[in-house]
Parts: sequence; C-alpha cells; structure tokens
Amino acid sequence: MIVFFVSDMHGRVERYQRLFRCIAEERPDAVLLGGDLLPMLFASHDDDVQGDFVRDFLAEGFTRLRDDLGSSYPEVLLILGNDDPRFEEAAVMAAASAGVWQYVHNRRVEFGGFSFYGYSYVPPTPFLLKDWERYDVSRYVDPGSVSPEEGRRSVPEDARVARNATILDDLKELAGSEDLERAIFLFHSPPHRTALDRVALDGQMVDHVPLDVHIGSIAIRRFIETRQPLITLHGHAHESVRLTGEWHDHIGRTHLYGAGHDGPELALVRFDPNAPEKATRELL
Repeated sequence: MIVFFVSDMHGRVERYQRLFRCIAEERPDAVLLGGDLLPMLFASHDDDVQGDFVRDFLAEGFTRLRDDLGSSYPEVLLILGNDDPRFEEAAVMAAASAGVWQYVHNRRVEFGGFSFYGYSYVPPTPFLLKDWERYDVSRYVDPGSVSPEEGRRSVPEDARVARNATILDDLKELAGSEDLERAIFLFHSPPHRTALDRVALDGQMVDHVPLDVHIGSIAIRRFIETRQPLITLHGHAHESVRLTGEWHDHIGRTHLYGAGHDGPELALVRFDPNAPEKATRELL
C-alpha cells in the first residue's frame, strides 16, 4: 500500500502540478493533504489562479485525474489548515459530495485495513485568522500570540466554544476508546517539542519574555504519548526540517512524518503503513 502525504501547499499551482504528475505516474493507493492548501488571503503569487481556487483548480485537477485514472484513482483525504479561511469549507464539502475526495476534519475513515483520522486545529498563533485555532490544553496563550477569542473569523464561532474548546478535549472525543494500533492521524499542527515543530524564533522576545521556538501542540503530544497511534502526519512549521535536519520523529512506537517546507519545491512524503520505518521524503 503506497500513500502520498503533502501539506502547506498554500495555493501554489506549480506544487499541485508536480503532485498531479506524481499521482498519474506512480498511482498511489491514497493521497493525504494536511492543510494550508489554499492561497493565503491578501497574498499574491505569480501562478495565482483566476476564479474560485477550490472549484476551478483544485477540484477540477483531481476530477481530471479521476477521469484519466479510472479504477486506479487514489483515495484522496484532506483537511484544511490555519491559513485556509473556513468559508471555503463549503466548496471543499461540495467536491467531497461529488466523490472527488473525502473531507476528514474531525472524522474517521476506514481504508485499506487502517483507520484514518483528520484534525485541523492548531494552538493560538500570532496571526489574526482564527477559523482553525483552539486553545491547546488550557486558556494559556504564548507571548506574542493572539487568543482564539480575538482576531478575525471568516465564519462566525459561538463565543462559548471559542472560550472553552480545547484541542485536548477535541482529541478525546475524536478518538474515543478506539484501538489506535492501526490508526493514521492527519494533523495540521505538529506535536510540541519534536523535530517537526521548530521555527526560527531564536532570541526573539515579547515584553522581555523569550519566545518558544517550538510551536507545536502540547495536547497532540500528550495524545500521541498516551494513545500511540501507528502514524501521525504534520505540517504547519515550514522551516522545521531546515532547522532540525529531520522530517520524521518518534514518540514511543508512533512514527511522525512532516511535510512542511519553506522552499519552492513540493515536499512529498511516501509511505507504506505496513512498513512505516521505510517512509521517504523527496523535494520535487
């Protein structure tokens, strides 16, 4: 079983075109997209798509692949990330209803003898878009970050949810009491203090308080430590691999893979969940 994993595409057409070519040539069994898939609000790139990105480019590209590959078309699972405005969720779900992909945020999908789970939320960041941000394990917010109760949202959130919801509680509800020995979790956030959540905040301070160079989720780390899923997949921290030299890590028996990348290339992780120790990562 061959699975592709990518993340943090940020609407870059060239990256998607490389991904589409790899899918057509290698015909994986599944393709997992780990959030921050769409163009950033108010950002511009030389390869911007005119029109609706989800409908006119992303869904259209996967639809062409489905038509071309027929029965060889992979199972496509995706989540959104903290830079993806939630108002685009309707278009993502419309394409899911048309059979283009499965939208797996806060859901479990069974495929190939494995359970795939998706979860989009990240801990509070310094950025103002809060559609996909949650308090982590408590209402604490790191210096320099903006709480989920502040900032802006593209879709309204109940104030009580914004104030009280945590990643910790979400994961308890998502996983329940299921056996996770053959579970694969598609997260946007990496777990805290791993090789996958390191960012370039060295020496930076806010109000004389040094900033944590690890931006991952404490709740996700605790979840992995206690529940030990087979594989977890992560993005969000673009420069982490450049800073640590590692794109994979372990917490107990769990294999962690990161697809974040701060260069122009597509970072493509390939793995077989039956042999997770043989996973590879290639820049294309």
